[in-house]
Amino acid sequence: MAAMKPRTGDGPLEVTKEGRGIVMRVPLEGGGRLVVELNATEASELGEALQAVVG
Repeated sequence: MAAMKPRTGDGPLEVTKEGRGIVMRVPLEGGGRLVVELNATEASELGEALQAVVG
């Protein structure tokens, strides 16, 4: 039987293209990850919104 690995939020932000979607995995402070699937339009809009805040 394979060993079970604990799921932690440690690690970098990950963004990958999977099929026709873009999957973003964001580590959370309390552990775990927030996983969001976006299409290209949504990813572009998110990038623009983040740039507007960051400057």
